[in-house]
Amino acid sequence: MNNSDHTDGKDLSEPNIAAEATEGSVEDTGASESRRKFLKTVGIGTGAAFAATAAAPFMPESVRGLVTQDAQAQLFGRSGSKYVKIQDFYDQLGKYVLVAPGKFSGTVAATDLSTGWTMAWLAAWNYGDTCPIMHHMAAFPSPDPYKEFEFVVNTQGGKNLFIYGVPATVEDPGEGMKIYRIKYDGTRMNMQRDAAEVSGLGLGVHVTITPEADGYAVGDGQKDICAEFDRETDKVRYAWFFDWDANVKDLKRAWLDGGVMTIKRLKPTLADGRYDLQGSKGNKIDWELVPGGELAIEDGKVSGERTLNACANDALVFDPRGKWAVASMRLTGVCVVFDRENQMPVAVLAGPKGTPSQFPLVKVDDDTWTVEIPEVISAGHQAGFSPDGKSFLFMNSLRQNNIMVWDSSNFEDPSKWEKKAVVESPDWRGAYPNTFHMVFTPDSKKIYVTMWWPSPTPNGIAVIDAENWQVLKEVDLGPDMHTLAMTYDGKFVVGTLSGYQNTASAIVIMETETDEVLGFLPSPMGHHDNVIVPRTLEDLRISRSTTT
Repeated sequence: MNNSDHTDGKDLSEPNIAAEATEGSVEDTGASESRRKFLKTVGIGTGAAFAATAAAPFMPESVRGLVTQDAQAQLFGRSGSKYVKIQDFYDQLGKYVLVAPGKFSGTVAATDLSTGWTMAWLAAWNYGDTCPIMHHMAAFPSPDPYKEFEFVVNTQGGKNLFIYGVPATVEDPGEGMKIYRIKYDGTRMNMQRDAAEVSGLGLGVHVTITPEADGYAVGDGQKDICAEFDRETDKVRYAWFFDWDANVKDLKRAWLDGGVMTIKRLKPTLADGRYDLQGSKGNKIDWELVPGGELAIEDGKVSGERTLNACANDALVFDPRGKWAVASMRLTGVCVVFDRENQMPVAVLAGPKGTPSQFPLVKVDDDTWTVEIPEVISAGHQAGFSPDGKSFLFMNSLRQNNIMVWDSSNFEDPSKWEKKAVVESPDWRGAYPNTFHMVFTPDSKKIYVTMWWPSPTPNGIAVIDAENWQVLKEVDLGPDMHTLAMTYDGKFVVGTLSGYQNTASAIVIMETETDEVLGFLPSPMGHHDNVIVPRTLEDLRISRSTTT
């Protein structure tokens, strides 16, 4: 169909025809004389005025000021309104782009925090993924995220579909464990590739960016593998496999009564230099342990081929100073420090209160090390560094529910890192609340920590003085509180109440000067993670690089 089908043979490219069409569209709406004059002045019709408003985040500042502000005032009556303007709230947040995955929707979306606009979104379903449980993510620095940025988001194993109480009639879900590389080009998100397919290694838990932004890491608690990938090629630089040999071969006591954890260099096995560990291949357990799932595996409620050997690796986080990376282990309650340059483990940090700062590391051969853990007093979970690298934190969950802090200021030798504090509260007792995700202020002086209870019990945020290691404040917010991000000026904490367990969800905004909650933004897709796109390497110090 061509233009003549709508204009009686007249060419819409002719100026007078375009003007007639514009005049007609204004008249048909019954617009006021003042509105018609305004629209004629800027050369657009009513529909185009709406479009200009929608395009606001992508316009040059000069155009935004001329077109969108006046257009909104004329069309929506904002001038002189007695009501609080929604835009006034967004104006205070600053120019930041928030990216969040919709866990069970199979999507990921970018939001302009300065306007509330969704800049772009992508659905993995469109690329043939039959079970895209969008899980964790991290973004590379971009000088101008409004023009372009890149990020990594992975998917959980397919059987994780069945463990959250969400209605599902699917009997044979896809295997999952994708590692998607996605780029925003200023207009839309574009799927670049699946790094799991490139490398042959599918991993489904935390994603972190290297301090140099030339690579990224992914951990996985079903396979007990973590790896660092090259940003340009998605080839694996190094990978580590963890295994548990329990002293007692009964699930109820398999971790409590101690055992030996093996740390082994994982090498490619295929002729083309790839691994043979895509999808569910290599899984010890059939689904990732949910928060608090350490108790479920002890009770025999987690199925799998090698359940007794699980360590539940959660992540590989990076020392902001560059040389060290640390793998956190949930079931064994320890963190393994790796030398990234020499690609070898150098220390094992013992998490629970009442244990020494470290357990001895024994080298078996050039690819294998072991550590004897006499008993696992408490499981652990999230871990990370302060932005200055002087403190390392590990969340002791379930039986202790505290935060262990090491002095990591000795950059030359992690075997010298000693425990210096433990953050506790009289209200953190029993199995819950779990100390969970964290984010620091840029000056390393305060830390915000998710306090997690099983849904639908309200979760919240604890504010902690990171100089004296005392709890300053706790705020209850809502169910399924998960990851936290910090605007890079240090003014606001942005957190997700995930809703992935089929309950309420939202984005919460807390300001850091008085630690007051400013309110909630809509979040209908059940986000399990979020990241504010960094602009610089310095921003990475409080992004998904140093902490989870």
